[in-house]
Amino acid sequence: MAFKSFFNLLVLFMLCSGGSADVTFYIENNCRETLWLGSYPDDGDLNPQNGPDTLEVLYMSDPWAGTIWARTQCSKNATGYFSCETGDCGTGDTYCHGAPPTYPVTQLNFNINNNVVTYESSLIHGHNVAVRIQPDGGSLVDGGSGPCPVVDCVKDISNVCPAPLVAYNKKGAYVGCYSPCDILKDPKYCGPNEISSRFKELCSSSHTYIGDTPPLYKCKGANSYKITLCPVL
Repeated sequence: MAFKSFFNLLVLFMLCSGGSADVTFYIENNCRETLWLGSYPDDGDLNPQNGPDTLEVLYMSDPWAGTIWARTQCSKNATGYFSCETGDCGTGDTYCHGAPPTYPVTQLNFNINNNVVTYESSLIHGHNVAVRIQPDGGSLVDGGSGPCPVVDCVKDISNVCPAPLVAYNKKGAYVGCYSPCDILKDPKYCGPNEISSRFKELCSSSHTYIGDTPPLYKCKGANSYKITLCPVL
């Protein structure tokens, strides 16, 4: 279904159902492949399967704090067990049911409290999909000022992913880049290091290691938040 037609149907559904929420997320899959979404802790309204050029409307509870991510190349085996090449949550089902993702995975972290939304993209546990968070309106509070900014990681991390951190699928194809802290098991790679510096050059607004301190934006009064997966193809 075309993106605009899908969006119009969703808007019509919202108007007819009278649905409302404290915070609205629009999650657009701009990737060339179907993605399966996950959230931790569980958000029961999240539709897991999202084909190319589709839009998911997610009504977030207030308060809510957690992470949203995309699972890639998912399928069922002969016994019906559902799994994904990246971001899998080990439930064997299309829904994650609140189970956290396996790595590598690009995480979108949120803290919603009294209509103030703290948001960030994180590479602390690796990278599997390019992402963008774009507030619609709103202004920064609690240490910030001005309009709520876009946060993203849209560059090709595979270009700087060291060989020991490359995640391959069963066919030997690149599917993501692990965090050095998760794979190399050396404390020096859990803080600032040469690998995290490479990631930071490409994704300056993302957290790239534990303790990294890019701005944690706190936004109040935004009409909605648009999350785009693969914003640049």
